[in-house]
Amino acid sequence: MRRIALTLPLLVFSACSEAAPAPADDAARPFTVTPIADFDSPWAMTFLPDGRMLVTEKTGQMLLVSADGKTRQNLGGIPPVDSAGQGALMDVVLHPKFASNHLVYFSYSAAGEGGKGVVLARGTFVDGDAPRLDKVETLFRGSPLVSGSGHYSGRIVFAPDGHLFFTNGERQKFTPAQDPQATLGKVLRLNDDGTPAAGNPLAAQGFNPAIWSYGHRNLLGIDFAPDGALWEVEMGPKGGDEVNLVLPGHNYGYPLVSNGDHYDGTPIPRHATRPDLEAPKVWWNPSISPSSLIVYTGSLFPQWRGDVFIGALSGKALIRVDVDGTSAAKGDEWPMGARIRSVRQGPDGALYLLEDGAEGSEGRMLKLTPARAR
Repeated sequence: MRRIALTLPLLVFSACSEAAPAPADDAARPFTVTPIADFDSPWAMTFLPDGRMLVTEKTGQMLLVSADGKTRQNLGGIPPVDSAGQGALMDVVLHPKFASNHLVYFSYSAAGEGGKGVVLARGTFVDGDAPRLDKVETLFRGSPLVSGSGHYSGRIVFAPDGHLFFTNGERQKFTPAQDPQATLGKVLRLNDDGTPAAGNPLAAQGFNPAIWSYGHRNLLGIDFAPDGALWEVEMGPKGGDEVNLVLPGHNYGYPLVSNGDHYDGTPIPRHATRPDLEAPKVWWNPSISPSSLIVYTGSLFPQWRGDVFIGALSGKALIRVDVDGTSAAKGDEWPMGARIRSVRQGPDGALYLLEDGAEGSEGRMLKLTPARAR
């Protein structure tokens, strides 16, 4: 949403900015940062109705954490995870009817016949002295399985109508993003049992019936705005990280076009050369390495309601994208001094960040609340 700028000083970034500088002190940020807990390479988190949290860690632990972050328990029932490279126990979300069905959805990387892939699973949350996920079942596997340990993606979001959207990265194999039969490099729309949803836009054209959009690279954040718009962020190659408004049946171009180039220096045609392919709303070059995305809907920061927030890994920052309907523009970048793996909105409207624990990052959970008047 376009608004009058805050009176507190903000760090505004441009597409040509270098890596994020050291973190600003609280006097230069419109929020106060409070460490809540410390983890071992956390990946994602979600809130239970009573304020407790489920937190995933890269190597395969899912933790039940008290609302104040002071106590935690390992959840039983989690399948083995192949955490090599970019592999991890990844996203975790609650079913929209969790209060009655207690279903928890999660994603992880796993090896199988012919290679590795991303898995969507669910289990029933059982509370108590030995909390666990019961009756865990695999709902969906990205296909095909391929070699390597990169670009799994694995983000999950439920649509307002109850359908489940699941991201599959192209696994650093490039061409699967344009392959109509592969789910790699795609946004998928599923029923809550993992089967392809009826009415997906490309099934009649011979595409895998789960596909909603295609031509993506490594999709690491996805969320719905209150108006029903679906926003997504993905890592580009060498440069060209992008925010997309995801539209049914549209081709987002990778690897045919990008605003970055291959890591070996081979150029990729720019989006402007292919107006028939969907261009990003916002992009960065050099890269910020986006890790996660939410659309803010809370009341603690009313000036940002409807805007997109992104965690940045190499950028070591929290980034705001200003959203105005179907348009978006770069907003603010707040250096955080650590790689940010996840950004989430808490039930109180606070912003919660997870540092990813690599390259000097401590793996902390941070709570962001409005700065006090000075």
